Amino acid sequence: MNKEEILLNEEIHFSEVRCVDSNGEVYGIISAKEAQSIANSRGLDLVCVSPNAKPPVCKIMNYGKYRYHMEKKQKEARKKQKQIDIKEIKLSAQIAQNDINYKVKHAKEFIASGKYVRFKVVLKGRETSDPQLGISVLNRVEEMMADVAQPEKEPKAEGRFVSWLFVPKR
Repeated sequence: MNKEEILLNEEIHFSEVRCVDSNGEVYGIISAKEAQSIANSRGLDLVCVSPNAKPPVCKIMNYGKYRYHMEKKQKEARKKQKQIDIKEIKLSAQIAQNDINYKVKHAKEFIASGKYVRFKVVLKGRETSDPQLGISVLNRVEEMMADVAQPEKEPKAEGRFVSWLFVPKR
């Protein structure tokens, strides 16, 4: 919720509102002016928490404290989000099998540590006209990665690159 979305004190221009106290005490449906006078007498703010309800719901509370707790909740939610690392491994269309083995070994280590791996085949010169060369290299890689990772979607050709994302098996 942004500051712009929340109506406070004198900004509330509804004829009648459902008024609730921060302690849970319900005042019922009263006029907005009456609710504002109750809030002023207690030294608190009148905050419209649900403007789309019929009638709109307003709460008498300390708005500064409320905003602080909302920001704290948002920070906690951001902390709990899982950050996904994607490691990129570049290959060429003319790569030798032992080089693929070496790169796949590293990719398996990344997958084991929970990271995603994107294999990217770089096409050079005339290879750009036939992205199937890159896809064939990625198909060889997929066979070797099958025991630890699963491909997400299909290989994607974009300009000079053909890429394929692998995610850890669940």
